[in-house]
Amino acid sequence: MNKVLKFPQKTAASTTEHDIKPRKVRFDWSNTPLDWIPGQPFASAFINEINMILPAGEFWFCRLYNQALPHVTDAKLRADVQAFVRQEAMHARAHGGACADYLAAKGIDTRRNLELMDWLFETALADEPFGRKLPKFAHRQWLVFRLGLIAAIEHMTCVLGKYALNNHEWDKAGADPVLLDLIRWHGAEEIEHRSVAFDLYRHLGGGYLSRYYLSALTFVMVFGLWADGAANLLAQDERFKARKPSAFRPWIWMEWVRAARSGHLPDPMWLFLSELPYLSPWYDPRNEASTEQALAYLERSPAARTAAA
Repeated sequence: MNKVLKFPQKTAASTTEHDIKPRKVRFDWSNTPLDWIPGQPFASAFINEINMILPAGEFWFCRLYNQALPHVTDAKLRADVQAFVRQEAMHARAHGGACADYLAAKGIDTRRNLELMDWLFETALADEPFGRKLPKFAHRQWLVFRLGLIAAIEHMTCVLGKYALNNHEWDKAGADPVLLDLIRWHGAEEIEHRSVAFDLYRHLGGGYLSRYYLSALTFVMVFGLWADGAANLLAQDERFKARKPSAFRPWIWMEWVRAARSGHLPDPMWLFLSELPYLSPWYDPRNEASTEQALAYLERSPAARTAAA
């Protein structure tokens, strides 16, 4: 497929001013409790769902970027994309390990949530969506559309990464240091490579107006899946079963707002407002977070330090 695609390359340069560094990390889950934020079972479960959302999606990112890589003509952007792929693959493995060695080991049934994510990325958003072979003229559009989804998602992960680095309520509550490091290491690398997806999307012809519907699609998809998956985890907890948790019931959204007010989850309205800069014609990912802050955390992250050693 790559040999026949032609792309109108609107941007020929990377906007990442540093060299992105992949890090091979490992986490020991043997002492991490299910309520990893003490006294916050709802927030703990809500963030634990991230471990099930991410692996399939991030491996999908890697597959698409490997398809796009032969069409990248800018040397710096090519290097950025290659480093991005290595970081995202490590993110997928780290969160996959948390699913297997932490959540499943604690008796959580992860199959339903993982199978849903596999269906989304391996069937609905596959090269042949729902098993239907696309005509040749649609190959480029389908690839660029999906690269646009990734660019919109990466804006969201940058915002969430900034939240993770700046939220000290978890530390005050005595949150488990291993899971906290997983979240902050991942968030810091999302900030480190925050420009790559947007640069690649524009480089291969992604337009401004499409950012509106792509942003809307990703916001609904990501936060719908997040609430739905968290509801499945909460339904397995005897403390919440009577509430019959569901993304279609007001309770889970009200509880999300309550947990946000206590400082243990990002507020949904804040997340929505944080999406709006992506719609600006002057949007630049470099303005969304601090590379220096992210790299400073990666210098002291226990997992990253162990990997470097």
